[in-house]
Amino acid sequence: MKAAKVKENIYWVGAVDWNVRNFHGYRTGRGTTYGAYLIMDEKITLIDTVKAPFAEEMLSRISDIVPPEKIDVIITNHVEMDHSGSLPVVRKLCPNAVIYTSGPAGVKGLTAHFGTDEYLPVKNGDSISIGKRTLQFVSTPMLHWPDNMVTYCPEEKILFSNDAFGQHFASTERFDDEACLSTVLEEAKKYYGNIIMCYGKQVQAAWKVLEGLELEMIAPSHGVIWRSHLPAILDAYAQWSGNEPDTGAIVVYDSMWNSTDRMAKTITEAFGDCGIPAKLYDLKNNHYSDIVPDLLTSKYIAVGSPTLNNQMLPSVASFLCYLKGLSPKNREAFAFGSYGWGGQSIELVEKELEACGFHICLDKIRINYIPTEEQLQEIYDNVVKTVR
Repeated sequence: MKAAKVKENIYWVGAVDWNVRNFHGYRTGRGTTYGAYLIMDEKITLIDTVKAPFAEEMLSRISDIVPPEKIDVIITNHVEMDHSGSLPVVRKLCPNAVIYTSGPAGVKGLTAHFGTDEYLPVKNGDSISIGKRTLQFVSTPMLHWPDNMVTYCPEEKILFSNDAFGQHFASTERFDDEACLSTVLEEAKKYYGNIIMCYGKQVQAAWKVLEGLELEMIAPSHGVIWRSHLPAILDAYAQWSGNEPDTGAIVVYDSMWNSTDRMAKTITEAFGDCGIPAKLYDLKNNHYSDIVPDLLTSKYIAVGSPTLNNQMLPSVASFLCYLKGLSPKNREAFAFGSYGWGGQSIELVEKELEACGFHICLDKIRINYIPTEEQLQEIYDNVVKTVR
């Protein structure tokens, strides 16, 4: 397999995972890539590796440029196994290579994973010379593990950004200007929403450090390399990390006998008639990780469930559990649903929305059995009154 030239004597030597469809509960409908980068200098340097099953693919790409055993330096920006999984294979081929990682978290994580402590810790602001080039390390803890760091090459103005600015996106194109930009940004938004959103404060802290860097390229660990559309992804991250949603709305629900479904559609129509773009998601047909990107920029969220065995439906509970972990905050929310006799689900949904850090803007809406036209009109009117 061929390496892809990034700049003179700098190559992408990662792997393409066309078939992965689930990443820690996050649905990856377009697969993913694992980014590893080879720098040919006085000290031949490999930045990150790939997921273990793709080690041979990475080694094949490295061999297109240089025998892997000639690698002198290995940089591990992140311990997680989709980044470091092939490290033991590489280390076996070049046992004298020096391995740098963040200290102490990176050293601790790699030691726990691979059972050796042969790692050199670096801290924020440290740098090493590999010949004509310098590599500077910037600590980015909790983006999205404690060990995370990024590596910057000032001579080339490239940021090897680890998980930041990435996308789960498998393609034969290596750069943002070779792929469909709208698709890449869509996947970048989904990636941020499902993986990084809960670390918005850490993103903004890292942002202050990165603002001082001259950038011509951002080379992430997943997806395409940014070279022509840096303002687009940088502006998007600035907006997303600010956690200041737009005026949109999402209505998320599950239904047993279509009563909650009718309520959900009425609520969606009410938002739309108020000039608030709204999207409707039935959890029977939509995976929660596909909903999160719209939540990222929506001001309103309405969640509905009928009552089953004194509880909300499991699909709704799963969505709310996932949502709570992402900590979106700063949203206006309300609960709705139908019931036969107990009706506990609606109050439970409301409590979960409060636990997410949302402001309850409309008291829970409960309908016994099948909503009448008059009741649906009342729901419509109450939503309009609330959001106008």
